[in-house]
Amino acid sequence: MMRSPNVAAIVLFASAGAVAAPGAEALAMQLVAHHELDGNGDGGEGMAIQERPDGRRILYLAHEGQKTCLSILDVTEAKAPRLLNQLPSPGPGVTRCNSLGLSGNVLAIANQTQQVGQKPAGMWLLDVGDASRVERARTLEDLSLGFFDTSGPHSRGVHWLWFVDGEFAHLSSGAADFNPTNPQDDQFYLAVDVRDPRTPREAGRWWLPGTRDTDRCLPACLPKRQPIDDGYRAHDIQIYPQRRDRAYVGYMDGGAITLDVADLEEVRSERAQTFSPRMVSRLDYSPPFPAWTHTFQPLFGRGLATVSDEAVRDKCADAPKLIWLLDVRDETNPQIVATAPPPRDVADLCRRGGRFGAHNLHPNFPGPTSAHLKNTFVGTFFNGGVRIYRVVDVALPGAPPRIEEVGFYVPGAPARNPMGAIQINHAIVDEKGLIYAVDRIAGGLYLLKYTGKQPLD
Repeated sequence: MMRSPNVAAIVLFASAGAVAAPGAEALAMQLVAHHELDGNGDGGEGMAIQERPDGRRILYLAHEGQKTCLSILDVTEAKAPRLLNQLPSPGPGVTRCNSLGLSGNVLAIANQTQQVGQKPAGMWLLDVGDASRVERARTLEDLSLGFFDTSGPHSRGVHWLWFVDGEFAHLSSGAADFNPTNPQDDQFYLAVDVRDPRTPREAGRWWLPGTRDTDRCLPACLPKRQPIDDGYRAHDIQIYPQRRDRAYVGYMDGGAITLDVADLEEVRSERAQTFSPRMVSRLDYSPPFPAWTHTFQPLFGRGLATVSDEAVRDKCADAPKLIWLLDVRDETNPQIVATAPPPRDVADLCRRGGRFGAHNLHPNFPGPTSAHLKNTFVGTFFNGGVRIYRVVDVALPGAPPRIEEVGFYVPGAPARNPMGAIQINHAIVDEKGLIYAVDRIAGGLYLLKYTGKQPLD
């Protein structure tokens, strides 16, 4: 297999619960540990770290498929992660638990079904405060505080969620009363009040005008279909304490959308039961570029944001799927000012098995166990592994910065990956700089360390 000139090939070592695959490629990154998750190595898009009062660090990991829902690992000793428990899907063969969020001792887990009309579809709220109870649990029901049901004749439930403040969960979901104008446009932004986790309730919703069959603006506002049609759906919704009045939404074929959610404060203060988000701006760059906006994430204090587009087809059939850098100083008129450079061996990566291209970005969770990156960002690229980029200011006053790649780690192909290549799906970075990454198919969990000279900050 061809290697790029600056790629250092290293041999991985075995660690707790794993036999590591050989043939990794790395630049300024090294493997700390690898765990195959007892043969259930299909990592989803959700990971969160809980630090317990006794100092133990617990990693909650969502799964991609419909067999296993949740893995729970003790990662206190980073070089020797221990699998404490695995909970099955609440609907084996039907429901996946692709996403999760953690606030204190409450864990929120997304449920999305294979097809519309199936159950369970919605969001679980689990009590993870009692360590021994978490380890003894055999099903989600054993830890359940409540369940927010979003099933319906046109709904597959919750694909993705953001839950960081213990009060409101922000979902990409369908609903029983939402009929899309196109079957692919079945998930929208849904805010849920979970201050009483036993009785979660809807607090607000927003969808791209024209995607609901009763929209008054139809037919004029019916969105154009993209050349590769993946649907006008909310994917990633992020709301931060620095701007509690803004939601940053990756809306798949609809681009990067900023919403005004200031009226959520009316619900928070009990002056209103619901609120209605309003669109501030929408950056739509497809065509000419392929769509599928996955993550829209601000870099507070810099007037910048990063946006990733998900590769969803094998061997670069939907390329290029990139990470964009936006100037958002005028939030009503965001502008693309740079892209993350492709790997030098991109042609080789496109020929390898499975997907290559951008996917997730490390979410800058506001909690104490997460890195809060401002000048660097960490992305996952399927068979391109985990890649780290730095935003570099230039000497020309007022000119946009450029992006430089400062490190990457591409694990060797897991033995049970039919693609013949790694498919890194998601990564998070803890407050110590340790990177947790998961393979989408079978490889499990990889704990990585950045060793470059440029700081990870």
